[in-house]
Amino acid sequence: MSPYPNPSPVRPASVVNEEIRTLWQRSGGLLSPDEETEYQRLLVEWAAAAGTSVRPAA
Repeated sequence: MSPYPNPSPVRPASVVNEEIRTLWQRSGGLLSPDEETEYQRLLVEWAAAAGTSVRPAA
C-alpha cells in the first residue's frame, strides 16, 4: 500500500461551474466571508478542471 493518499478525482469543469452559479444565486450576488472562501476554492478547482490558471484576487 502506498504511503501517499490517492489524489481526489477532478470533477468536470461544468459541474464545478454549476456549483459556482448556485453559490452566487443563493447569495443574491453578495458573498459572505465564508461564501467568498468557498467561491475561491471552487474557482481554483474549476481552473484545474478546465486546464487554465487563475490569479488570486488582489
